[in-house]
Amino acid sequence: MRPSANSVVFRPDLGAMALELVEDKSTEFIGLEVMPIFRTTLNTSTFPVIPIEAILAPDKDLSRAPRATYSRSDWEYERGTYKTSEKGTEEPIDDVERELFDAETAGSADFIATERAYKKILRNQEKRISSRMFNEANFTAHAVTNEWDNFSDATPIDDVNDATLSFRNQCGMLPDGLIISYSTFVNLKSCDQIVDRLKYSYPGTDINSMTASLLAQVLNVKSVLVGGAVCNSANKGQDAIITDLWSKEYAQLIKISSGPDISQPGVGRTFLWIEDSQENPIVEMYREEARRCDIVRVRHHVDEAFIQSKDESGNVVSDIAATCAYLLSNISTS
Repeated sequence: MRPSANSVVFRPDLGAMALELVEDKSTEFIGLEVMPIFRTTLNTSTFPVIPIEAILAPDKDLSRAPRATYSRSDWEYERGTYKTSEKGTEEPIDDVERELFDAETAGSADFIATERAYKKILRNQEKRISSRMFNEANFTAHAVTNEWDNFSDATPIDDVNDATLSFRNQCGMLPDGLIISYSTFVNLKSCDQIVDRLKYSYPGTDINSMTASLLAQVLNVKSVLVGGAVCNSANKGQDAIITDLWSKEYAQLIKISSGPDISQPGVGRTFLWIEDSQENPIVEMYREEARRCDIVRVRHHVDEAFIQSKDESGNVVSDIAATCAYLLSNISTS
């Protein structure tokens, strides 16, 4: 449905079509798997944080004598904060352009404009999340001895196993996933240690057909999240420079917090203010008669926040995110 003058039309049909496209694994947007959406009716608020020491409180005698009281915990919730902000982009569809596109395929003008705006929003969100996760200012980096693109000497299986043990020692849990870039995923297919493990544990497997799921089995982790999204890092008017949003220099084990329990330990959540944007993102259209254009607008009101408690001055008290992540560096030689 096209908009009339002075009206904004909500277009969930276009949003659904664009979502089907970006859910194609070839696009590899993984940010919302790392920081799953938490839907909220407040655009800014606090949320409960359980300190790790409370989750893994020291064992004590739980015996109870007749008529005596039971042992009780005495820890207190701490508070984290979030503040959503609106991000959005628009794509104009000139009446002349619409006629040309729709002459080929009815409705294609709306879909093409929505696809461009939708991907721009998700790419921008992916960049915000990846730049916070693969960041030595936020997480202590642990360099592997042999880069994973040093195919004969690299030991990614050993590296991930050692990192998993260290992860367990720092938070008492096992990781839910390993984040790697698409370049790293490709390099691992040529790594001797990976090839040999597949040869003997999964005979007959074509190494070039190795999936992220199979790689997870080889590395003994629940899942491997392959970040394949790219951006053009060149300035406007210059030749395109295609850049990975997830750096091939890093890999990272993480604990993922998902579902309705916001106090569940994990690295972070994406807070979505549903009073303003019911979905992540929403698609709207309006008419701009002075330019003889229909405008497709894609937007959301979000905050990608680490799970951290803070004091009244905003200082971090309990950094659950840092405890629920283990950053590996020196993954690539270049």
